[in-house]
Amino acid sequence: MSATPRHRRLQQNRVLWLLDRLERTPLADPVIDRLQAGVRSLPLGRGRDVLHGRWLGHPVHPLMVQVPIGSWLSAAVLDTRPGRSREAGLLVGVGLAAAAPSALAGAVDWAELHREQARVGLVHAVANWAAVGLYATSLACRLKGRTAAGRAYGFLGLTAVGLGGMLGGHLAYRQASGANHAEEVPHVVREGWHRIGAVAEFPVGHPERRLVDDVPVLVYRESGGTIHALAERCSHLAGPLSEGTVADGCVQCPWHGSVFRLSDGWNVRGPATAPQPAFDTRIVDGHVEVRLRRDVWANGGRAASERVHEHT
Repeated sequence: MSATPRHRRLQQNRVLWLLDRLERTPLADPVIDRLQAGVRSLPLGRGRDVLHGRWLGHPVHPLMVQVPIGSWLSAAVLDTRPGRSREAGLLVGVGLAAAAPSALAGAVDWAELHREQARVGLVHAVANWAAVGLYATSLACRLKGRTAAGRAYGFLGLTAVGLGGMLGGHLAYRQASGANHAEEVPHVVREGWHRIGAVAEFPVGHPERRLVDDVPVLVYRESGGTIHALAERCSHLAGPLSEGTVADGCVQCPWHGSVFRLSDGWNVRGPATAPQPAFDTRIVDGHVEVRLRRDVWANGGRAASERVHEHT
C-alpha cells in the first residue's frame, strides 16, 4: 500500500518536465536565429545599453513589466466590482501603452541569450503578445459598450500574462538569464595575495587564463609592463574573456560583445549590466601576484583601491 505514494514522490514535476522539453526542442531555432538577428540590427545606438539596464546595474525589463502587469491585475480586480468598468478600461489602456517599451527591452535582452534560454524566451514573448492582443480586444469591446465581452477578454489576457510570468521566472531563476555570473567571485577567492606564475609566463599583449582558488582569472600584460587581472568569466553569461579581444584598454567578450575596462573591470558596453571583479597586481621575485579588490565600486563608482606594483 505504501509503494504507490513513494513512487509518486519520486516522479518528476510535470511542469518542470515540460519546461525541460521546451529548452531542448530545436524546432523553433530557425525562427529564433532570424528574430535575434533582426533585433541586433535595430539602429538603437546607445539606447541599446539603456534598454539592457547597464545604467541600473541589472536588466531593466523586469522593472518595466510591473506597469502593464500591475495595471491589468488592478483592472481585473475592478472588473469584479459593479460600476467600475470605466476605471478598469482606463487601466487596460495604461497597460497596453506600457507594454511596447517593456517588450522592446525584453527583446534586446533576449537577442543575447543562450539557445536554451532563447527557446523559453520565445514562448514567454508569445504568451505576452497573446495577452496584449486579448487586452487590445478587451479595450475595443469596452469602447463599444460590450462590457461583458471586455471583461471576458480581460480575464483571458490575465491568464496569458500569468503564463508569460511563469516562463519569465523560469528564465530568471532556473536559467539565470539576466543574473550576474561573476557575483560569487568575492565569496570564493580568499583575501590576500595569490601567486599565479612567473612574469615570463605572461607574454605582452596576449590574454592569459589562470586559476585563483578555482576561480578563472584573466591576466593581461601591457607593453609598458603593467599587468591587469579580472575575473575571467563574463558577468553577462559567463563567456571566456581570455578568448576575447583586447583594444583601447578594454577586453571584449567573444560570446555577446560585452566590453570591460581592464584597469578596474567596469562594464563599458553591454549586454553585461554588472562589472567584472578586478584584482590588484604586483610582481615579487619575478612572479606575478594578484589580490581581489573588494571595494572597487565604493565612493560613487570610482575605484577605491589603486593598482600595486612591487619589484623586489
